Amino acid sequence: MKRDILINAAQRETRVAILEDDQLVELMIDRPDNRRMVGDIYLGKVEAVLPGIQAAFVQIGTEKSAFLHASDLVFDEGDDDEDEDEESDDDEEPDAPSPRGRRAKAPPIQDVLKRGQDIIVQVSKEPISTKGPRVTAQVSLAGRFVVFMPFASRVGVSRKIGEREERRRLRDQVQAVLPPDSGGVIVRTVGEDVTQETFKREISTLIQQWKKIKRKSHFQHAPALVHRETSLTRGLIRDLFSTKIDGLQVDSKQVYNEIIEYLKGIAPELQDRVTLYEDSIPIFDKAGIEPEIRDLFKRRCDLPSGGYLIIEQTEALVSVDVNSGRYTGKKDPEKTIFKTNTEAARELARQLRLRDIGGIIVCDFIDMETKANRDKVLQELRTNLSRDRARTKAFAVSELGLIEMTRQRVRASHYQNSTELCTVCGGSGRVFTPESTMRRFERSVRRMASDGKKDSLIVKVHPEVALYVLEHEHDMIHKLEKSVGFSLDVRDDPLLKPDEFKLVVKGAERDVTQQYAMA
Repeated sequence: MKRDILINAAQRETRVAILEDDQLVELMIDRPDNRRMVGDIYLGKVEAVLPGIQAAFVQIGTEKSAFLHASDLVFDEGDDDEDEDEESDDDEEPDAPSPRGRRAKAPPIQDVLKRGQDIIVQVSKEPISTKGPRVTAQVSLAGRFVVFMPFASRVGVSRKIGEREERRRLRDQVQAVLPPDSGGVIVRTVGEDVTQETFKREISTLIQQWKKIKRKSHFQHAPALVHRETSLTRGLIRDLFSTKIDGLQVDSKQVYNEIIEYLKGIAPELQDRVTLYEDSIPIFDKAGIEPEIRDLFKRRCDLPSGGYLIIEQTEALVSVDVNSGRYTGKKDPEKTIFKTNTEAARELARQLRLRDIGGIIVCDFIDMETKANRDKVLQELRTNLSRDRARTKAFAVSELGLIEMTRQRVRASHYQNSTELCTVCGGSGRVFTPESTMRRFERSVRRMASDGKKDSLIVKVHPEVALYVLEHEHDMIHKLEKSVGFSLDVRDDPLLKPDEFKLVVKGAERDVTQQYAMA
């Protein structure tokens, strides 16, 4: 498979696109006002310890306090055998700290932390929606070939290196150069062909980096940032750029020089794969991926044969509905449905990566009669999910014909980061119809009349509602006036929302909408 990386670097935004066989599969965006936090290390102050949920809230200087669970505290993990090696962060976003494997049971959090205590923590998940960041006290520092964990005591190897003998060889190499009682190390996938001297040099650099972080924390008052994770571009080169990438193009001379300088120190053999893009046509336009980026926020995603997906993101989960659309096949309906579902499984895996959607995902594929076809669609989904660097898990088809899955989420999706709630609909995507708005207005006027008020009113409505009254309910106002015993003067106001109205007492110019418009 051909894999390419394109970097579009502007003054206020850096965008990175990953292409597989010339198809956009991943997009990363970094802006100064929405900086990526995962991997940053803070000296925090414990604000509250909650034994009931075995968690604490730690103030690190963000708008909302960070969440620290007892399982993310530093404690003795016990002895692990080689079959329990932890995965490296190869499956993570470029700047995510390495995940933890199986651990001993955490001690009660109230025995470890007290309110007002200072603690060094690392961001493992960025603030999402109403939640603050999630942090861990089990700090990890990522290098190109290894991940150094100062509070661990073991040497692990990425599970993507499958051969037992190779894993043992790498483990022995690292143990030979790892200073006693200095911490733990995980060998990353890209470190498979690295020499022992290279391991020694990188481990030494990471140990010195950790010592510098500890020294800095001694002279800071919590909350304070003591280590910032490397930039998006630098982290991408460190974690992803290898011989598996055919080429990298960047449209900024400054960023190009930074990448070349960085590669001189860690992988000089890859320098010839980096190209400075100097064409007058914008780099993403040249690759033809701007339309796909624009369509990231659409609910509908079309499939090659004519079917389509409807992707809805909610607070609790992401729902995906598969529709056959205009594709009706020829004779066999089961074949038609199977083809649509297979395409949908392939596209769903790509859209999850492209939109950076995480959490719980529920997909409603078109019902299939045979179990064999259901299993094939599930396998197609899992095969395509295996290319995802974020950890994913897809479960078997449920009794309702749904496929439930999870995808690791360390930050808000592109949809959440690049959009905001509509001030008209409040995020629901719906507003009251003109008829519903008029019924609400009518109830408010009758409520005012039942309160004994006889003041003449100026009724302000959106122009669309005023037009609806003229065309469909032209005599309604007159009948309502006779019923309540006071005059109503309807006027259009383009500044109002489509389903909003105002009741203003004529002469006094007093707004009584809130008093009577309960529903």
